[in-house]
Order: sequence, then structure tokens, then C-alpha cells
Amino acid sequence: MFVNLRTTDLERSKEFYRALGCEINPLFTDQNAGCVVWSEDVFFMVLTREFFATFTDKPIVDPNAQLQTSVSFAMSSREEVDAIMAKGLAAGGAEPKGAQDHGFMYSRDLDDPDGNSLGFLFMEPQAASEGPEAYMEGREES
Repeated sequence: MFVNLRTTDLERSKEFYRALGCEINPLFTDQNAGCVVWSEDVFFMVLTREFFATFTDKPIVDPNAQLQTSVSFAMSSREEVDAIMAKGLAAGGAEPKGAQDHGFMYSRDLDDPDGNSLGFLFMEPQAASEGPEAYMEGREES
């Protein structure tokens, strides 16, 4: 999966994603784009606004003012969610909304320095496999 995000400062954007623990693939990185490796199957292409605009005839929104998309990643624990948020906040990101704890799911949102929205969540395994109601019923009985 490749997720395209626009940036107003390519170097700042690459440094932000490095701070989250990502690598930059130099084979697909130049003055217009940086290829951020999230995992073996997930990549971000951070693109200068001008280059991003070549992919569409639609207007390009300002992600600081309008939300076009939010990409969310499942993490293996609440602590992992909090740890990646701490890295992102230290690297210049912002938390637009406080943590959301629904009992079966814990999530936090992180805006990168350009305002692109990333979500990080942990879902209890029973809720993921049987649904939130099954997990919550088991919690209410104890």
C-alpha cells in the first residue's frame, strides 16, 4: 500500500517520519518526493505540493484546515500507541484531539507537521475477533 501525502517542506517531513522509526527509501526519493517505509507492505510517499498536484485535477486541500483522509495503524498495546505518539509529538507533530478510550479500543491521533492525520489504535484481541459487544459483556460480568 502506498499512501500519498502532500508536504510543504520535504526535508522536515522526512525527518518527522524518521523520528517515528521509519526509513526513507532512497530509490524512490528525490527533490519532489520521499518514500517513507512504514513496513514491508506499507509506504508513504510524501510529495511536494506542486508534485502532488500533478496526480489530480481536483483542488488540493490544506490538511491543517480540512481533513481529506486519516490513515490508522493497529498497534500491539496501549503502551505502543503512547510511545509512538510521544515520538511524533517530540518531532513536531500535534495531537488534535485527546486519547479516546472505548474500553475495547484505545486510540490517539497525530497530525504530522503538514497537518496530515495519522491514527494509532490498540484493540483488545477478543473485541477484534468477536466484536466489541462480546468483549464489553465479559468485562461487565467481572
